[in-house]
Amino acid sequence: MSDPRNREPWLPDLCRLPRLAAMLGLAQLVVVVVALVPDGSPGWDPVRLLSVSGYALWLALAVSVLLCVSRRALSTLPQRFGALAAVALSSLVAAIAAAVVHALFASVGAAEAWPGFWRFVGGSCAVVALITALALRYFYVIDGWRAQVNASARAEADALQARIRPHFLFNSMNMIAGLLRRDPVVAERAVLDLSDLFRAALGAGEGDSSLAEEVRLAEQYLAIEQLRVGERLQVQWRRTEPLPWTLPMPRLVLQPLLENAVLHGISRLPRGGCVAIELVATPDTLYLRVRNPSLPPPGQPQVPQGAGHAQRNIAHRLSYAFGASARMACGWHEGYYACEIELPLD
Repeated sequence: MSDPRNREPWLPDLCRLPRLAAMLGLAQLVVVVVALVPDGSPGWDPVRLLSVSGYALWLALAVSVLLCVSRRALSTLPQRFGALAAVALSSLVAAIAAAVVHALFASVGAAEAWPGFWRFVGGSCAVVALITALALRYFYVIDGWRAQVNASARAEADALQARIRPHFLFNSMNMIAGLLRRDPVVAERAVLDLSDLFRAALGAGEGDSSLAEEVRLAEQYLAIEQLRVGERLQVQWRRTEPLPWTLPMPRLVLQPLLENAVLHGISRLPRGGCVAIELVATPDTLYLRVRNPSLPPPGQPQVPQGAGHAQRNIAHRLSYAFGASARMACGWHEGYYACEIELPLD
């Protein structure tokens, strides 16, 4: 049986615009470094800098396009030979381009201002090979790091969010068993809500959810908890329309926060309390806020006991999904514990 990982090209993808811009930036950086080297030669005037920059950028663009087109073919080779072949192809492109450029300048009688043919071609090949090797190695390491971060995020989601806490399952099943004779309709609804929650939990590390799906699962979870806890748990939703209900989100982001609010907040208060969930959207940002009464956390002024791991996991997955613009803050203040999430909408 074949390894599924072998089907994916291992050579870095230079077809993406940020990668192409990086290659062009490296080429221009080489030109600037060469221009600043104090080798005793006459200074670089703007015309010379512009012409050399144009040659370097054109060379970088040609190499990038060639590696982009031949990526899958090169990835069929073993990594060592494929990397050497990629560098060799880049050197070949540089040699052909350098020979053409030198011949063009020689045809118009301007070759005296340029180095000799073999020095110009050889220097171009060496510089392109060096820059290509460094760039491919850098992109290869970055791709590996991102894949590792993705795998880590999926593993954390599978480990923490792919299950509902056993105490919640057992308590819910006992509550449903007690409802079967007294109110079978409510018991049936609770079983359906519980099955939806576990179906979502089993797929927590696979694919995306949406804001509408997250709110629906949160409502089902709170409905089960209200049946179990009774009047001690009050829920208040504040939805300020319009809201981006189709916004892709990692699975089970809102439900664990509500579970922490019930487990570490409401259930520890003799009279219970109200869990307030607020959703507000601006043209650029979605704000989610969960607030509940809570006892002061002993020894930890910001994170209640048992809730820190879930919050770190959620913050990590949101950061991976939405980038550095995503923000999550949690803390206790004057008898209430609140978690606030900001997600970019662009």
